[in-house]
Amino acid sequence: MAATVTISSGATWQEVALDRQKHRDATLSLLDPPLPSIDTIPLNTTPLAKQILTAEEIKITETLVEDLLPQLARGELSSVTVTKAFLRRAGLAQKATNCITELLPQRALEHAAYLDTYLAEHKKPLGPLHGLPISVKEHIGMKGLDWNAGFVAWVGKVAEKDAHILRILWEAGAVFYVRSTQPQSLMHLETSSNLYGVTTNPYNTTLTAGGSSGGEGALVGFRGSCLGIGTDIGGSIRSPAANNGVYGMKPTSGRLPMKGLTATQEGEEQIVPTIGPLSTSLEGCKLFIKTIIDAKPWYREPSLLPFPWKEEDFFKGRKLKVAVLWDDGVVKPHPPVTRTLKQVVDKLRGSSNVEIVEWKPYKHDLAWELIANLYFSDGGAEEAEAINSSGEPWRPLTKHIITSNPHCQSHTISSVWAATIKRDDYRSEYAELWNSTATSVGSRSELEGMVDVILSPVGPGAAPKIDTAKWWGYTSQWNLLDYPALVFPVDRVDVVKDGEKVVHERRNERDKENWELWEKYGAEGWKDAPVSLQLIGRRYEDEKVIQALEILKKEAGFPFVDYI
Repeated sequence: MAATVTISSGATWQEVALDRQKHRDATLSLLDPPLPSIDTIPLNTTPLAKQILTAEEIKITETLVEDLLPQLARGELSSVTVTKAFLRRAGLAQKATNCITELLPQRALEHAAYLDTYLAEHKKPLGPLHGLPISVKEHIGMKGLDWNAGFVAWVGKVAEKDAHILRILWEAGAVFYVRSTQPQSLMHLETSSNLYGVTTNPYNTTLTAGGSSGGEGALVGFRGSCLGIGTDIGGSIRSPAANNGVYGMKPTSGRLPMKGLTATQEGEEQIVPTIGPLSTSLEGCKLFIKTIIDAKPWYREPSLLPFPWKEEDFFKGRKLKVAVLWDDGVVKPHPPVTRTLKQVVDKLRGSSNVEIVEWKPYKHDLAWELIANLYFSDGGAEEAEAINSSGEPWRPLTKHIITSNPHCQSHTISSVWAATIKRDDYRSEYAELWNSTATSVGSRSELEGMVDVILSPVGPGAAPKIDTAKWWGYTSQWNLLDYPALVFPVDRVDVVKDGEKVVHERRNERDKENWELWEKYGAEGWKDAPVSLQLIGRRYEDEKVIQALEILKKEAGFPFVDYI
């Protein structure tokens, strides 16, 4: 139901925020049995589950998507039982990390009961996701529920119907049971708002869960969800996935449906946002994307590209060729990131199925200037109006990307055209760079022996300290190019292995700030933090990227540690 304590009703921004938090807490109070209070939140919150939840709840919530679905389809586990387990663990994730805006126990359990009845009567599942609980980032519209996108002034705005992507997942048998937090402006690589405060990392609460899908990241990382929905315009799926040690994919734009989301600057086409999965498994991400594409969403949303899921074997009879980007040339990664990347590369060099080459970054500093200029074509006016109209204060990272962004400008029609041409010129130059990796030209002018994917860091460190996630270049690079990118967990920060002092000459102010953080806190400051990497492919080669990661996982054997 719509919020009644709103700015339009005469409430202050503080009163609106307090009411939203009370509403969230009221939904947690509906859990049966209730969760106990937690007096002290530990630095690493993940052991809390085994201290508080039942053995059955732990087993269910730590089961991977691809293992859970067959049990649901055969009736070995009821949808009601599974939904209850995830509701309880999501509630515990909230207590540990502040990652949700509300639980949806009544509607979730009603639908779960319907699915159990359907299976009993029809002797078959409703669809490929029958009974699977899926978590949802708040700005993805759900009929009749608040739809504020992290702005206090937008509280009271309600979605009239479910977003297109939710309708597809619903028809496939999914159960929506929880909504997750997002930052003010939806333009942070962290998740903090004046409505709900800061979402923290379940493995180390001094660190961010990432953003803007940080609620999803923390929730999936804590195993309060095994499959969730995020959005990405500069790293907003991949940053939370990396920070919390889970899988997350940013598809190419135009493949998955975006209708029914709320945000500022709707309709802009210079940097097109995408929607995609975060999951505890690679197979979970793959199944999510395939299920949606198999539903042919372009019939309802004609802006989408009308091509089906590609089933071909992209690497039949040949090696997978991987280019390694060690460093973007702008901000040098911290030691745990470089160590982890080296571990993977060293293992792959010994594989007979993989060829490793080096990738030299091409003007990634220019790429940031281009995308930072195109993010807010109105100079941030719509964002400023959404924030200022309630009187809520600007969060530090909102200021960072808008008011402190030297590339942000209020474009004219002609200047945005000119900036878009610069974007396209850069895309063409990067495509030529990729083409130049070919070893020969085939009989039909096809490039052969070309790099298949790029293996890269996800950021200049593991999960950043709160309010410090300022360099987006390792993720926004691929939004500018509109390349699909898939994040996967590999290792953790190791206080011993990563503790050796590294001498690094500062390149610029951004690099200086990043390295001063490492020198201030050291490996101990990132204790237990997941370290993840990113695999990138060319535009519309989403399925190829997924298949490539399947091969790399098999050849290298990552992740090298257990996260839960």
